[in-house]
Amino acid sequence: MNPQLPIVNVLETLRLMSPEIFLFIWALVVITVDLFSSRKNDSLVGYTALVGIVIAGGLLAVTGEGVAFGAMFINDPLAIFFKIIFLGAAFMAVGSSFGITKQKVQNHRGEFYGLILFSTVGMMFLASSQELVSLYIGLELTTIPLFVLAAFYKDDKLSVESGIKYFVIGAFSSAMLLYGFSFLYGMSGTTKLLQMSVNIASIHLSYQSIGFTILIANVCILAGIGFKLALPPFHQWAPDVYEGAPTPIAAFLSVGSKAAGLVAFAKIFLIGLWGFIGVEMKPNDWGVLVGILSAVAMIIGNVVAIRQTDIKRMLAYSSIAQAGYIMIGMLALNEHGISSVAFYTFVYLFANMGAFAAVTVFEDKTGSTEIGNYKGLSQTSPFFAVVLSIFMLSLAGIPPLGGFMAKYKVFAAAIDQATMPGTFKWLYWLVGVGLLTSVFSLYYYVNVIKQMYFTKEASIYTMTFNKPVLIVLIICLVGVFVTGIYPEPILDFTDKIYTAFSFSVLK
Repeated sequence: MNPQLPIVNVLETLRLMSPEIFLFIWALVVITVDLFSSRKNDSLVGYTALVGIVIAGGLLAVTGEGVAFGAMFINDPLAIFFKIIFLGAAFMAVGSSFGITKQKVQNHRGEFYGLILFSTVGMMFLASSQELVSLYIGLELTTIPLFVLAAFYKDDKLSVESGIKYFVIGAFSSAMLLYGFSFLYGMSGTTKLLQMSVNIASIHLSYQSIGFTILIANVCILAGIGFKLALPPFHQWAPDVYEGAPTPIAAFLSVGSKAAGLVAFAKIFLIGLWGFIGVEMKPNDWGVLVGILSAVAMIIGNVVAIRQTDIKRMLAYSSIAQAGYIMIGMLALNEHGISSVAFYTFVYLFANMGAFAAVTVFEDKTGSTEIGNYKGLSQTSPFFAVVLSIFMLSLAGIPPLGGFMAKYKVFAAAIDQATMPGTFKWLYWLVGVGLLTSVFSLYYYVNVIKQMYFTKEASIYTMTFNKPVLIVLIICLVGVFVTGIYPEPILDFTDKIYTAFSFSVLK
């Protein structure tokens, strides 16, 4: 059989890819601006990067939906929504970095900001990918710049160690993912996700022996994506990398990279392998396996976070637990499931990026990330204490903040699925684990607030804010309140994402 190249409408392709193409070129512009400014202006390059992200967001707003490259590149509600999250995470990471680029990254600001933009481009291509090869390339373009960024403090042993750990484990997970992809291609004869689902299902009906092969593919792919999501047992890298990496990069990892992993998971399992969740398809039920990983993530993340004295390590374990909550919504194959995942990720963008931005401000001022050093900040820096407290309460899921609504949506989606006929009753237990571990999480989130408010002596530090980080904090503050009090506009958009998945046709 002679392979046929897809018919490409060049103008339509350029229109749909204009945000990605522009941001890639702009990353080169950022590096060039830093070079020609002789690296003397400590804010010019950062503002240039912020302008590029805003312009890319404007292009995304006017681009709209469409299909290019023979349906290999698709701008659908799923892609558009997560591209907004990726651009938002990049904007906040750059805005939070002005302090560290003034103090610790004086000679390589262009490369620092440029790598953030390159990674964002990879995330955006990943969100629009509809076949395995381009999805893998997008995932690698996302991850490779992050290897460098994690070790950007080259004179800091912790930073170099975090970069090496991230690189080694990332390379291994990438190999596992590609190995799993090879099984799927071998069984289906195609790299297009939707066609792959149809081909494998039809072959399975005739040849039951491929069941074990599907199981191996599922395990390999889960190992690869589990690394991106920091799902146990693939989470060991997260605390060390978060602690050693520049704090804005740790924030970008916790939101941008995690959101990219969620998109990859959704496309592979909810489009390519969605049929393998019923009792008739056992032992190919990836749902139960993911449910176990979700439960373990919530337990390990919340329990181990209680013992942390470093706030970056605490937030690392918090992100592991948050991944477990998000996967509860991923297991609900109904109109609320993928919507709840998207909404949770959107809320998490504001709460987590805001928390890390506040931690960055404190670290820039004090050089410390120890929770004990936050004592008495409410007396000397009341705005800082209030803002950080709000982000912590949102991550804990306290109403009326966005974190409460996000948890409610994923739990409600799972319960709705559990009430349906079939073998989903175990989702009740998973929701129970989620509710119980949410109570545990209150301890370590509120502990930060306790340090700031319930000590007699005032802090010796007074927090000051540069304009970009202040803008980031205000945006995040507004985000957690709006998504908690008036989430309907966001939920209306996320409800459209359901139509991007093949199983929605059968409902």
